[in-house]
Amino acid sequence: MNVLRAPPAAVQTPGFAHYSVAWSPFHNTRIALASAANFGLVGNGRLHFASLAPGPGGASGLKIDKYYETQDALYDIAWSEVHENQIVAGSGDGSIKLWDVMLNDFPIRAWHEHAKEVFSVDWSNLKKDTFLSASWDGNVKVWTPERPRSVATLKAHTSCVYQALFSPHQPDIIATCSTDGTIKIFDLRAPAYASGPASNAFTNPVSAAVLTVPASSTELLSIDWNKYRPYVIACAGVDKVVKIFDCRMAGTAPPTSQSVGGACEVQLSGHEYAVRKVQWSPHRADVLVTASYDMTCRMYVPDV
Repeated sequence: MNVLRAPPAAVQTPGFAHYSVAWSPFHNTRIALASAANFGLVGNGRLHFASLAPGPGGASGLKIDKYYETQDALYDIAWSEVHENQIVAGSGDGSIKLWDVMLNDFPIRAWHEHAKEVFSVDWSNLKKDTFLSASWDGNVKVWTPERPRSVATLKAHTSCVYQALFSPHQPDIIATCSTDGTIKIFDLRAPAYASGPASNAFTNPVSAAVLTVPASSTELLSIDWNKYRPYVIACAGVDKVVKIFDCRMAGTAPPTSQSVGGACEVQLSGHEYAVRKVQWSPHRADVLVTASYDMTCRMYVPDV
C-alpha cells in the first residue's frame, strides 16, 4: 500500500550555508542554525532562529523568526540548559558569543580567548551553568556565562580540536577529538587541575588527559558519547570508518598494537568519503547515525 507523506518542512537562507542545527531543549518547535557566507571560507556569518508552524492544508511549515549578523562564520551552537532564550555560538574569528532570542541586534555576552576558529561548543546537561568551546588552536575551554574569562583551559591537542563534549553521565568528564587522530578524555576533578596561589588554569593550561585513544591514522572529525553506556564513545573522520571504543578497556591491547589506550569494540564501514558527523540515538543504546561528505546519511545498529 502506498502511503502519501507530506513533504518535509524546509526554509531557505540565501547566501548562507549551515554548519550546525540545534533543537531548543525547552520548545519542541524552535530550532537555531549556525550559518556562514561562502561556505565558511571567507565572509560573515548568521545565527538564524526558526520555528515550526502550521502550513497550507495543515502540514507543518518552517519559518525564520529572526537572525543576527556576525563578522565571521558561525560553526557551532549550543542552547543554554537553564535559560530558554539563550544560545552560545562559536565563530571563525575565535570569539564566542551568547545571544538572547528576546533581544535584538547584539549578543548579551562575548568572549575572545581562542587564537583560531571555534569549531565546537557544548552545553553541559548535568552541570547546567557550564559550557565548553573547542578550537583549531588546540585548546578546549570551560566557561560559565556570568564570568568574564574562562574557568579553565585544557591544552587538549597540539593541532585542531574538531569537537569537545561533556559526558552525559559524569559532569566533570570531557572527550575531545582532533586532527592528530586521537580521542582524549579529561577529568576536571583530577589533581593536575588544582590551582595554587601563583597558578591558575587560565594562565597555565593543563594538558594531561586521563586517557588517550589513538583511534585513527587520519583526522577525527566527530565523536559522541553513548547515552546509555557510560564508558562507550563513537568516533568518525577522514578514514571513512566509524569506530566504537569502550574506555574501560584502556591498556588491554598488546603493546605492539596501534590501539593501545582503548579497546575498539566495532568498526563500521560503508561511506565512500570522510564522515563529518556521528551521533548516538537518544532513545536506544544500539543505534547511531552518520553524515558524510559522500552525501549520504546512514543508520547503523552495531553488534556491541
